[in-house]
Amino acid sequence: MRYKQLGNSGLIISDLCLGTMIFGETGPRSTPTPEACDMVNHFLDVGGNFIDTADVYAGGHTEDIVGGAIRSRRDEVVLATKVRFPTSDVVNDAGLSRHHIMRGVHNSLKRLQTDVIDLLLLHMWDPITPIEETMRALNDLVSEGSVRYLGVSNFKAWQVMKALGVSHNNGYPPFIAGQYQYSLVQRDIEYEFTDLSLSEGMGLTPWGPLGGGFLSGKYKKGEKPDNANAGRIATATDDQAEHWDRRATDRNWQILDAVGDIAEERAASYSQIALAWLRAQPAVSSVILGARTIEQLTDNLGAAHIDLTTEEIEKLNTVSQLPEIYPYGVIERYGQRSLSECKAYRSKSSEKQA
Repeated sequence: MRYKQLGNSGLIISDLCLGTMIFGETGPRSTPTPEACDMVNHFLDVGGNFIDTADVYAGGHTEDIVGGAIRSRRDEVVLATKVRFPTSDVVNDAGLSRHHIMRGVHNSLKRLQTDVIDLLLLHMWDPITPIEETMRALNDLVSEGSVRYLGVSNFKAWQVMKALGVSHNNGYPPFIAGQYQYSLVQRDIEYEFTDLSLSEGMGLTPWGPLGGGFLSGKYKKGEKPDNANAGRIATATDDQAEHWDRRATDRNWQILDAVGDIAEERAASYSQIALAWLRAQPAVSSVILGARTIEQLTDNLGAAHIDLTTEEIEKLNTVSQLPEIYPYGVIERYGQRSLSECKAYRSKSSEKQA
């Protein structure tokens, strides 16, 4: 297992993270509690230390499972959870108000059987609550020792910067992590968030690194999956990114072919190559694994031993390149200024004046 610094902090995390979203869920694609506990222990045994969950996963039951699984090994774990979405039918049990954040975090602490959350992420922007109220509540949680570090998920770039501005102006702790969907078939965050993360000291911890399972290589062109056992893509609704019609595009099949070529050359799985590409991205601190079974987890963990070559990364970058949209194309062509360019310009100006 490899380790990285999480954003601009002293916190060290494994660059593969155990995601727990389907622990304790109902249905054929869930992970029952006994197997979930086995997965947690296996992950820790091989050197992983970063585990991600949320208060709304399985109605809070996922936190119960995670808390029980890590109770005897709590000191080995960097534990992340989230707050924002509704946790009951009560009107104030939702959002990023001081009321919901404080109540939500203290309930999470009970379910997780711990006295501190290592990384608390805001699950999504709240258009109602003033961001000043939210950031003040987070500062108080850090001050009282209930939370150690802060992160953000599913915010727009301007929303992140507005929150960071409030933190900076008031001496509050800033976000050190950003959790966003990111994969070879979903690179949209590169328009804004990779640069933002590097600039502001936020380590990216991508979810959905296999594109809902598309990059695992188990799907075939022209063969639409039609049952729940075929994975998330078979059950995704029309509005979800993982829906078959959104994934089964010519571009994505070309990406999958490129992944397959590298996987064959390296005697690796498709999943391992897709995960290795994410591990190599400069803004990424840790990749969240969404494995359902211990067999899937074991395969995914194989990515920890794969360092793609510059040529392999370039091959994957090229086939998965984002379309050019305004203003990013203009900025790329005309807006980039290197230090050497600035020096050359000033030197030329000095010659003219002389």
